[in-house]
Amino acid sequence: MNIDVHIERLVLDGLPLEPGQAGLLRAALENELGRLLSEGALAPRWDAGANAALLRAAPITLSAGDGAAALGRHIAASVYGAVGVRS
Repeated sequence: MNIDVHIERLVLDGLPLEPGQAGLLRAALENELGRLLSEGALAPRWDAGANAALLRAAPITLSAGDGAAALGRHIAASVYGAVGVRS
């Protein structure tokens, strides 16, 4: 099965990132979301061709010292929670 995901805009308020860490966060988010989608399942509402204009993902909890890669993984898990179901 092929899954194509297009996220036009992802709003992230108040993240404690150092300058230049956006690329690392983006890569971690993409990798983790891809892993979750390939290993998990999609909610039934996402049958072929489904789309959504807006999804609200659950808030994430940050731990002291979370870097860009950890933040990306947390965000991916939250986004997956809005589209997937645990298998």
